Amino acid sequence: MAADRYYFEENARSPLAERGREEQMKVYLHYPMAIMAEAGIEAPQDVLVKVLGIVVEKFGKGTFVLFDDVLSTLERLKQQKLVLGLLTNARRDTISSLHQRLGLESHLDFVVTSEEVGADKPKPEIFRAALDKAGVKAAEAVHVGDQYELDVAGARGVGINPILIDRYEIYPEVSDCPRIQSLSELAKYL
Repeated sequence: MAADRYYFEENARSPLAERGREEQMKVYLHYPMAIMAEAGIEAPQDVLVKVLGIVVEKFGKGTFVLFDDVLSTLERLKQQKLVLGLLTNARRDTISSLHQRLGLESHLDFVVTSEEVGADKPKPEIFRAALDKAGVKAAEAVHVGDQYELDVAGARGVGINPILIDRYEIYPEVSDCPRIQSLSELAKYL
């Protein structure tokens, strides 16, 4: 969990895709180091490079799947006549094919990408673009996200009510907003 948190915080500080190769490698090498440290294993840098190489080789093209609670929750929310959108830092072409393949298309009213807005989360522009597409005021909106700095701080920065989905207890100390482990818990906050 420390590895994920480190990666999320680094990406929030400055998007990795915009950094130089050397700085990217520093962050990417820290990831397996943090995992091994949590397991009580110290490894020299050459071992970490090998581990990273194996991870990239085996999982570099990653396959996305939905959590079991996603479609059922989206269906319930649509039945309540709520406006649902996807707000992402992913590229438009990536998210377009992904949201079709995963069956999200019929459940979402809109998608906003950082690419089309010209600003990544947590910058206000991307959240304001989502508010415009939803046709609601910030105080009427809820943003559910899994990264504190990008999602909670970003949403709160424009007046949107944030909810942190923390499926793996990455942020156990967070108490300044609702923190859920499953989307099925959303109903009590809407």
